[in-house]
Amino acid sequence: MPKITREEVRVPADVMPEARDEYITNYLKATRETGRLMLFACDQKIEHLNKDFYGEGIDIADLDPEHLFKIGSEGVCGVLAGQRGLVAQYAADYPEINYLIKMNSKTNLVGTKQEDPYSPQLYDLDAVLAMKEAGVNIVGLGYTIYLGSEYEATMMAEAGELIAQAHANGLIVVLWIYPRGKAVTAEKDPDLIAGAAGVALCLGADFVKVNPPKPEDGRTPAEALKVASTAAGRTGLVCAGGSTVDAETFLTQLYDQIHVGGADGNATGRNIHQRSLDEAVRLTKAISAITLADWAVADALAVFAGEKDFTLADI
Repeated sequence: MPKITREEVRVPADVMPEARDEYITNYLKATRETGRLMLFACDQKIEHLNKDFYGEGIDIADLDPEHLFKIGSEGVCGVLAGQRGLVAQYAADYPEINYLIKMNSKTNLVGTKQEDPYSPQLYDLDAVLAMKEAGVNIVGLGYTIYLGSEYEATMMAEAGELIAQAHANGLIVVLWIYPRGKAVTAEKDPDLIAGAAGVALCLGADFVKVNPPKPEDGRTPAEALKVASTAAGRTGLVCAGGSTVDAETFLTQLYDQIHVGGADGNATGRNIHQRSLDEAVRLTKAISAITLADWAVADALAVFAGEKDFTLADI
């Protein structure tokens, strides 16, 4: 897969002229100069509390939050996405990681049967820009919208304003968009997933993270995803990794999402960090081999097994 040059980066018109070079630099950093995104999602300590980091089937190393940063440093990722405070506590020790700051979060304690979800913005952009000015390698922002929630208008308004401000300052933006709430009867309905992709485009996001669709008409999930990736237009679509599955299943799904579904990368959390450091690092390399270099599943599995290696030099 050929690298893209600075001249080939498509810069949105809401990026101010004085921020254009910064935007291009951040886009190339985040995508490792490929145009595809390998996002290591580390925002679950708020989203799912500690159950994603300690318990049966989870390596004990995952209980220590620094495990995330060790993986991000030793593995091959595009960006490590986490809340501002999490990044602030560890970034000085891991300055080489590309960071994407998650601007809003909520816990899962209140279910949708009790109340429609609303994920509040936790801090303003100035707090993030101050960290960047202090030397933290921040390349972008992330924000979650629950489409179909009675609070969707508030979240869309917050996200739209953040994207405008982020682009004006040369940062990229990834939206997490999940249909969820009492009005939503099927969260992974293919039409809703495609609708979420279109919303992200209209809000101006650079990438949108969605759940893989679950079609009921004989199509495969990857075939249904093709509709969503097309609906996303110039907003790159990436799929959430979901709960931990065996590596062959995960890597095969990822390959199909990209080559059949038209996805522009992946966004993976638990499938990576719930493993031991060595295994997690190998999985980031296997994922990146497919995402950033178009390696075949068999070759990526060899990387995961430790029979081959994958580095940024292989892109």
